[in-house]
Amino acid sequence: MLRAEGIEAGYGESLVLQGVSLHLPKGAAVGLLGRNGMGKTTLIRTVMGYLRARRGVLQWDGRDVTGSPPERVARLGVGYVPEGRGIFPNLSVRENLVMTARVGADGRKDWTFERVLDVFPRLRERLRHGGQQLSGGEQQMLSIGRALLTNPRLLILDEATEGLAPRVAAEIWAVVSGIRASGISTLLVDRNYRAVLAHSDRAFVLEKGRVVLAGESAELARQPDTLARLLGV
Repeated sequence: MLRAEGIEAGYGESLVLQGVSLHLPKGAAVGLLGRNGMGKTTLIRTVMGYLRARRGVLQWDGRDVTGSPPERVARLGVGYVPEGRGIFPNLSVRENLVMTARVGADGRKDWTFERVLDVFPRLRERLRHGGQQLSGGEQQMLSIGRALLTNPRLLILDEATEGLAPRVAAEIWAVVSGIRASGISTLLVDRNYRAVLAHSDRAFVLEKGRVVLAGESAELARQPDTLARLLGV
């Protein structure tokens, strides 16, 4: 579904990604691991079109989408849950959700307003609350629900459990597991590498803007010493 080949990208004169290649098959869950500053969010921003690749090719279903703006990437069926959540604090929970609701790029409408509220019952209780009135966990639920209402074919989650209490983080991972089971492809970035490996089929480890380790998630999970060295844990 998504293929990145030899991607180079950065900010100003600084080159962050140095020839990154990543393949994400249809229906698969892929984890992206690495210490802070190694290029994970830069790669996501490049895939989403917020940052233009200096070299390399991005393909979606075999079509070249290199350099496509974010709105085109979204219309192709990519949903994005950004680091920091990115909700609209002055809009109500209901407004945050309904503003993104639409039929998917392939005509599906599996995710409806009611289905999102069934998955996140706490949001149902807070529909009239402003985004700024929610707890961190509730804001994360809102961000994920908003992305699901675009009926994506691929959902990218960047640090979906950052700063959350363990109990709330466990709830988010349970939702991620359900999303994966529904057939939506997922690209997962999270500091909890054990959770990422448990919820993905394959994973890539970035170090200084390069892929230094890749393989089946179950196989990587059996290399704790290597992961500890690369991830600094």
